[in-house]
Amino acid sequence: MSDTDTAGAADRAGGPSARAPGEQYVQSLARGLEVIKAFTADLPVQTLSDVARGTGLTRATARRFLLTLVELGYVRTDGRGFSLTPRVLELGFGYLSALTLPEVAQPHLERLAHELGESTSASVLDGGDIVYVARVPVRRIMAVAITVGTRFPAYATSMGRVLLAGLPEPELDRLLDAVDPVGLTPRTLTDREVLRAEIAAARERGWVAVDQELEVGLRSIAAPVRRHGRVVAAINVSTTVGAASIERIQADFAPALVAAAEAIGADLDLTRPGRRG
Repeated sequence: MSDTDTAGAADRAGGPSARAPGEQYVQSLARGLEVIKAFTADLPVQTLSDVARGTGLTRATARRFLLTLVELGYVRTDGRGFSLTPRVLELGFGYLSALTLPEVAQPHLERLAHELGESTSASVLDGGDIVYVARVPVRRIMAVAITVGTRFPAYATSMGRVLLAGLPEPELDRLLDAVDPVGLTPRTLTDREVLRAEIAAARERGWVAVDQELEVGLRSIAAPVRRHGRVVAAINVSTTVGAASIERIQADFAPALVAAAEAIGADLDLTRPGRRG
């Protein structure tokens, strides 16, 4: 392998040209990973020349790495082009399986907050309360500061209602019977039968919007996060009366919110059971 070949691969692998590697640095491993990383959504199938050019390796070196990856089952070839196999997912599974709910949800909440320009949160159900486990605040929207660990009564919140909607009916009945709903604002629903109807509607719709029931001036919309089909958390987008109408929340926020909840659920499906947060 030439010096140019070595330098090119090292640059992309964080090698000598980027920073001096330690004495335990295994250059061949770094180059093998660079070959895997050369395959992208835009270039899922590449020739030997493509891979060599993209990694800075010689054709002979790139060929050895590719054929080794074929032998290991991470790359397939039809004799002309090369592409990754689903087995490469195993390389990241150990990391994904160790993530907790907050770690999985946080990047999705950040993207959602950036897309909508509003605060986003995730919570779980604890008895009759919701407990915040992740949050991306865009601006202060409540008199009370919301942080991870903040609790609110489930019946008066959007996340609470979608979490309640995910419970089996007997468990929901027991929980509602044990709760004494209090009117936190003039708009708070306190009638148990009306609450049951709202929860049933949330179950059918897949999301729920709450208009100034927790605090005057606060609006929010929430969707359930499912892991292997079971509701394990909820995420929401919260805003103020002056920033968004309830109609806009339902029409514009709901699709992005539901998509984010589904994406979090898909990532959670890759994590180890029992690591909720």
